[in-house]
Amino acid sequence: MNLTELNRIATAMVASGKGILAADESSGTIKKRFDAIGVESTEANRRDYREMLFRSKEAMSQYISGVILFDETIWQDAKDGTPLIRLIEESGAIPGIKVDEGTQALPMCPGELVTVGLDKLAERLKKYYERGARFAKWRAVIDIGSGIPSMTAISVNAHALARYAALCQAAQIVPIVEPEVLMDGDHDIDRCLEVTQRVLNKTFQELRVQRVALEGMVLKPNMAVAGKKSAKQASVEEVAEKTVRMLKACVPAAVPGIAFLSGGQSDEEATAHLNAMHKLGPLPWGLTFSYGRALQAAPQKAWSGKAENVAAGQRAFSHRARMNGLAAKGEWTNSLEKKAA
Repeated sequence: MNLTELNRIATAMVASGKGILAADESSGTIKKRFDAIGVESTEANRRDYREMLFRSKEAMSQYISGVILFDETIWQDAKDGTPLIRLIEESGAIPGIKVDEGTQALPMCPGELVTVGLDKLAERLKKYYERGARFAKWRAVIDIGSGIPSMTAISVNAHALARYAALCQAAQIVPIVEPEVLMDGDHDIDRCLEVTQRVLNKTFQELRVQRVALEGMVLKPNMAVAGKKSAKQASVEEVAEKTVRMLKACVPAAVPGIAFLSGGQSDEEATAHLNAMHKLGPLPWGLTFSYGRALQAAPQKAWSGKAENVAAGQRAFSHRARMNGLAAKGEWTNSLEKKAA
């Protein structure tokens, strides 16, 4: 393992004013997104859509540091025969790959899940590295509900995340470690904060046990937010303050950077929260975004599967990328959204 090189890539992934595009939707998820805009989810349509994003010169070269790909996409070629992964490299962004294989019910823990995909992961990583992937992603899912999460679910998922991260580093690939505490319930922000702290503490304990070099990874956590069904939603300032406090308590300074997931927040909420965190003074790690829906909802709508809408889709993508790039430096304002609209 060349830790200097892993650290260089991890640092580039969280470079100031740039963030990561999560374009790794599973077949089921992208179908849902396409259904919403009336586009059939065929391999050609998925390719055309992602090609549109990767050819958005302004967004990709100025605001996107890396792209997480789905297995299908990493092997696909653009319409003109150029491998899609090459388009990403040519823009100056780093290609990455989602390597988990989704979730299964966790035995003896009703209502809880464990992420699978460790079998044969070492062989898969080797092939992805040869194809050009320089980082990977694995998502663990922790739900908040009545009597959950159990310590079992937290421990099992933290263990798998650390196993995955160690395998990545052995393959010279930077692991994005993503323990996501979902915002689906009716819990308040303090319950989210308490659960996320437990999850992060357990995850870093496992990473150390399994000898993962913290300098060669990126953390992709949720923010401290109230559940979607909670009657009491927190202000932007409260989300920023509590999230930063939580991260300072749980994330070692050796980690080069933290790239948040948007986790069901609206485009502008995700941007505003990230921006507010940068107003809270110097932080021990780079702090940026790794958004999927919050970067893509607008371009998907603008494109709607029509070739004549590609330029409009790219403009919408560049706008969201720029807004988040500014937020990742604490330079975003709400008035910039209105101007674009």
